[in-house]
Amino acid sequence: METNGSNSNSNENQPSDASNIDRREKLTEKEVFINHAEVAWQERRREWVGDQSQKSQRAPREPIMSWTTTYADLLLSTEPFQEPIPLAEMVDFLVDIWQEEGLYD
Repeated sequence: METNGSNSNSNENQPSDASNIDRREKLTEKEVFINHAEVAWQERRREWVGDQSQKSQRAPREPIMSWTTTYADLLLSTEPFQEPIPLAEMVDFLVDIWQEEGLYD
């Protein structure tokens, strides 16, 4: 049960705290950490979202769905829409319907 002998051996193999600090400073001067996963995520996000500078310059456009469209009109029709309905417009439509029916508080 000589614990002192094992501790002294482990201390001999480890450099002092001062040399650890010096080594870390040299590493930070030479190498810059690059988070490759974050870089890839940003690139994928740019592909998905698109260029935000161009979107802010767009003029607001007229809604695709008529203000007189009802929930039944959407459910009973089997024909596709003439053009895709933006998500924000569909959410606004559904919230309005749900509020009228007392389902959205």
